[in-house]
Amino acid sequence: MTDTPIDHIRNFAIIAHIDHGKSTLADRLIQATGALSDREMTNQVLDSMDLERERGITIKAQTVRLSYRAKNGETYELNLMDTPGHVDFAYEVSRSLAACEGSLLVVDASQGVEAQTLANVYQAIEAGHEIVPVLNKIDLPAAEPERVRQQIEDVIGLDASDAVEISAKTGINIEGVLEALVHRLPPPKGDPDAPLKALLVDSWYDPYLGVVILVRVKDGRLKRGAKIRMMSSGAMHQVEQVGVFSPKMIPTGDLGPGEIGFITAAIKTVADCNVGDTITDDRTPAAEPLPGFKPSVPVVWCGLYPVDADDFEKLRDSLGKLRLNDASFHYDPETSAALGFGFRCGFLGLLHLEIIQERLSREFDLDLIATAPSVVYRIHRTNGQTNELHNPADMPDGSVIDHIEEPWIKATIMVPDDYLGAILQLCNERRGEQVDLTYVGNRAMAVYRLPLNEVVFDFYDRLKSVSRGYASFDYTMDGYAEGDLVRISILVNNDPVDALSFIAHRSVAEARGRSICARLKELIPRQLFKIAIQAAIGGRVIARETLSALSKDVTAKCYGGDISRKRKLLEKQKEGKKRMRQFGKVEIPQSAFLAALKMDA
Repeated sequence: MTDTPIDHIRNFAIIAHIDHGKSTLADRLIQATGALSDREMTNQVLDSMDLERERGITIKAQTVRLSYRAKNGETYELNLMDTPGHVDFAYEVSRSLAACEGSLLVVDASQGVEAQTLANVYQAIEAGHEIVPVLNKIDLPAAEPERVRQQIEDVIGLDASDAVEISAKTGINIEGVLEALVHRLPPPKGDPDAPLKALLVDSWYDPYLGVVILVRVKDGRLKRGAKIRMMSSGAMHQVEQVGVFSPKMIPTGDLGPGEIGFITAAIKTVADCNVGDTITDDRTPAAEPLPGFKPSVPVVWCGLYPVDADDFEKLRDSLGKLRLNDASFHYDPETSAALGFGFRCGFLGLLHLEIIQERLSREFDLDLIATAPSVVYRIHRTNGQTNELHNPADMPDGSVIDHIEEPWIKATIMVPDDYLGAILQLCNERRGEQVDLTYVGNRAMAVYRLPLNEVVFDFYDRLKSVSRGYASFDYTMDGYAEGDLVRISILVNNDPVDALSFIAHRSVAEARGRSICARLKELIPRQLFKIAIQAAIGGRVIARETLSALSKDVTAKCYGGDISRKRKLLEKQKEGKKRMRQFGKVEIPQSAFLAALKMDA
């Protein structure tokens, strides 16, 4: 049991752009407060997933409780949430912010304010947070703390005169951050005698404990042995364990108002735990639930199919467990002529798609085939009906379509002046409309409206390559607009491959079709017969590549002798190849699917 008075509790999130040092600062805070011994410390201790360590990014927000004895002699309980920086994981950030009262805004003293810095700060301001600016990496020769201080004031409008200057890597002035947390962030509010209200912030599946739930208690006390009720699903459970992360799981027996911790209650059914739900006491329930979170809206959809059809049930269970841990991920069952039974899955972006695929393969040992990513189109039919189209293969016949609308985004791109021309050219190539262009020092901030399907495939990669990695990018959805869109079908050996069909603007359809045919020609292994790879709009072929046959020297055994014998063997071979071309099945390797779509068109 914890006896920390509520005014000695501080709940805070660390927010920043990618690579500005959030996880490293979290490491130093854990070390400075003695939560882990030097022997237990590792780099990025809160990035527990192998994927996070390999890629050097945070994917899941993580929580840890620290105990800090301040200079005034008082002991404070600090609940830290380390959040992701990438635009695809913005939903993780919004959930973490809802559980806290304040934020540490980490800005790289050499790079300055970036697009994601802005996006995350606005989310924190919306959540009503007190924000403490922290200038990191001041030990670098390129660090310009005064310039970045001014930039924070000009771009974000935050007073940065008392920003804390630190180096998370070397540990310079970490004490200053802890003191700022204690004296500048507000304590949480809550009534320990009111009926229990706890916010379900996150949950994940543990093979031994069942579902583990991360909660933030607003009112009342959450005790071991209590009977709790989930207010949205009505499910009831008995609490088996209550505790906190320090960062190891430590049982405490109960959690009071303002505290963040975990509970387990032998929950087997994944559907009982909805992120943003309110947990209350079954005997004396709260009158109304907490506001919860806005549901996330997936922007990219793709089909996931098991390579082995027998793995379908395993895939269903795995997706359920993953959905529990990642509420921004959606899935519905679907079938495909080429691939059998699978699921149509919705993601917040391409990196999110890649991470989910990787997690399914690593954590659940599944072999999967992914179809072409696509966005959600609105089909307006001639009879006045409107349908949402998630899968290009389901697009109805052109004669019944009145018009198609596509989603647009509002993108904020921050880039050094030298690379602005290349960025503007890239946005114009992608049918972008310029909204605004402003300067802060030698950095330009371009705001563009762009069609989402032009951004979904390789826009981020192209942006990084034309700006040599200096541009940063963030976007928000900006409604739907009518577009001249067509479906491009890909035919291999005259068989349509529905998994590769995609929708594109008519102006780029031919170039995209040609590019994908050329890619497939390189990716599909050669057979003993010629293969035609075609791209078609309706019945009209717009691009074609021919994959030549593997030649087998059937005349190798004929030494000298009559030429007619060789001719006879070659004719026989020709007949065989013709027959094979009619009945031969072409297997497209899984790697070809995603590789074919990473095009430079």
